[in-house]
Amino acid sequence: MRFLFVLFVVLPILEMWLLIEVGSLVGSLPTIGMVVFTAVVGAALLKQQGIETLTRAQQRLSSGQVPATEILEGLLLAVGGALLLTPGFITDTLGFVCLIGPLRQWLVGQLLKRGVMQVNNFQTSGFQSGSARFTAPDNADAPVNPTARRDTVIIEGDYKKEE
Repeated sequence: MRFLFVLFVVLPILEMWLLIEVGSLVGSLPTIGMVVFTAVVGAALLKQQGIETLTRAQQRLSSGQVPATEILEGLLLAVGGALLLTPGFITDTLGFVCLIGPLRQWLVGQLLKRGVMQVNNFQTSGFQSGSARFTAPDNADAPVNPTARRDTVIIEGDYKKEE
């Protein structure tokens, strides 16, 4: 609940204050230009990083590995893109943290260490990205649902909400 308060009340107030301060120092047009410039640069960076992450995820999937890192990176890219489209310098800074490769990869590593994401019923704590593999269960030939098509693949998993 505190997070939502900070997100929807405190952050916009800080953004307005900072925009007013920067505008009083450099003028209103340069301030607006900086906000637009960060949005344009962010969109270009988002496109480039998104394509690279998608390509890595497809390579992992085709080799039978779980793309846990790439999934979290994709989520952070989406969040970073949304933050860059929001006018303000604080959200732009947070958005660029999500879009700059080494910073994003460090953040993903921290999320994986905390066990935010689980793969195949085990937490990813200490999990080296890409070391898990999709394997068929012992009873893969026994049909679970007789009406299901044989080419249908069902991947089961668990999740745990961390507070």
